Amino acid sequence: MPLRQTLSKPDIQLSYLEWKQGTKPLLLLHGLADHALVWSSLGNDLAADYHIVAPDMRGHGESSKPENDYTFASAIADLEALMDHLGWSSAHVVSHSWTGKLAAIWARENPKRLRSMVLVDPIFIWKMPSLLKLTFPLLYRFLSFLKGMGPFASYEEAEAQARQLNQYQGWTSSQQQVFQAGIEQKLDGSWGSKFTIAARDGIFADVMCVPGFIVPLDIPAMFVQPQKGLNRQDWQIKPYKTYLKNLRLCQVPGNHWPFLTEPEAFNRTVATFLAECK
Repeated sequence: MPLRQTLSKPDIQLSYLEWKQGTKPLLLLHGLADHALVWSSLGNDLAADYHIVAPDMRGHGESSKPENDYTFASAIADLEALMDHLGWSSAHVVSHSWTGKLAAIWARENPKRLRSMVLVDPIFIWKMPSLLKLTFPLLYRFLSFLKGMGPFASYEEAEAQARQLNQYQGWTSSQQQVFQAGIEQKLDGSWGSKFTIAARDGIFADVMCVPGFIVPLDIPAMFVQPQKGLNRQDWQIKPYKTYLKNLRLCQVPGNHWPFLTEPEAFNRTVATFLAECK
């Protein structure tokens, strides 16, 4: 089982889970509105061979939740500070959804930091038209993973909503643990996600402004395409095939959260790819 650790930075406290049985550095990055515990199955499966760290990104989970500064630059600075704290010069990186774009940006800005990268159903890879910002309120109501933010009048109401969300299909004990770790009772007695509105708005704003790909990348990469994920069309995959010159495309069962809904198949896929990387 992982240990909960905290890195104190001048601007925030960065909370993370750490599996320390193995030695090869492996960094697990969760997607928007999630937290480090979504990686518990993968971390437990790979712990014997890897030194694994899964942070709660700023604005998420147990990490600090500032009122602003949710840029890719700040998130990458958090991760580099974490790696320096761990004594890692480089690491394998597994990233999901929004952090898939973060990993691509990080790889082009400081490629020596990433030994390989696994992009799990990544989204928002392109720079978005500024007019798209007008649709954000509608997007916030439509996206499954944001429906669990609340507020809810009671814990029971929050759980009832969670059971309807895609990431909790099946409502296994591990999924229930992930849900419970990501929710809290607020000062007014209501219940809601630990993920904040400030983080949501700040991350979406930077996603719109910053392109993921602008130059080809040679880093070994795997695109994990869930059968019921968000990337199902060739045009969605094309930019990854164009810019990632050492790319493997791999389909897995499950939806946008295969590590929660089909963890055994997902874990095998990731393990095989990492074993073939240096």
